[in-house]
Amino acid sequence: MKKILVTGASGFVGSAMCSSLLAQGYTVRAAVRSVDVILSAKCLEVIAVGEVGAHTDWSAALAGVDCVIHCAGRAHVMLDTEHDALAAFRAVNVSGTQRLAECAAALGVRRLVFLSSIKVNGESTDGLMRPLGARISERGLDALAPENPYAVSKLEAEQALWAVSLKTGLEVVVVRPPLVYGPGVKGNLLRLLRWVARGVPLPLGAAHNQRSFIGLSNLVDLLQCCAEHPVAAGQTFLASDGHDLSTPQLIRLMAEGMNRPVRLLSIPRVLLQAVGSLLGKRSEIHRLMGSLQVDSSYIQAQLDWTPPVSVEEGVHEMAQWYAGLQDTKE
Repeated sequence: MKKILVTGASGFVGSAMCSSLLAQGYTVRAAVRSVDVILSAKCLEVIAVGEVGAHTDWSAALAGVDCVIHCAGRAHVMLDTEHDALAAFRAVNVSGTQRLAECAAALGVRRLVFLSSIKVNGESTDGLMRPLGARISERGLDALAPENPYAVSKLEAEQALWAVSLKTGLEVVVVRPPLVYGPGVKGNLLRLLRWVARGVPLPLGAAHNQRSFIGLSNLVDLLQCCAEHPVAAGQTFLASDGHDLSTPQLIRLMAEGMNRPVRLLSIPRVLLQAVGSLLGKRSEIHRLMGSLQVDSSYIQAQLDWTPPVSVEEGVHEMAQWYAGLQDTKE
């Protein structure tokens, strides 16, 4: 059985990745920033690599490894306090990824699977440039349209990986997921779970958007497939659960999972956007009301992969996890 290095092994995706691989008999090495980090997965090997950047020493982490699943990176945040956010993202996501790939190639690692982001293709499928119901796809002429420093750094990291691959022969696979949900989620989805659990009336009932998501279990299963499948090498894949949801549908599934009533108010989108602009929350309103749809048919056909967990099951599981957290606090 192959030895796989998982970077960012203490994170949302990385820890789940380690647990899944171990459960299936892989030899797993977990790369973390510090040995003080406690992993939910009892990995066979844990290596502290310090800060990820242009000078990270990956030699111990990569020794004897067949494949790297690279989940580490500086994450997107709504209110970045860095004076130069792009430089901060580039230091970790671009220089750090390039350094990892170069070290991996030098030490004989066969393949590197990179967790990128659909934000490389943009923030939305709304607008005049796309017909109603259009989905972002690997095929056709979908433009690369990163709109913030995080997305720019992910695109530049992909480009750095392809350059290393061309020079060294390292097999590279790039996966661009949309928003990932599941137990342990943080950020906007965690806030939405909190509001639903508290029974807060939400003014989102008039949203008729469609957004693609991918459950944590599905993403982990897909990354493992990309580590193994011979056809995956040299490809960029867009991934999702394959079943898009409107914001009201997502909220209803959350409420079902927590056995809570649904409280949705139908406020016109134009009015919500106007209020959002006044409060400096226009981007948040856009994410809740706008569409971002991903066509995942290509990866399913190429790798013969089907999401093992339905979006309904996945959202219910996440909601039940959150409800369990609240029960333990009472």
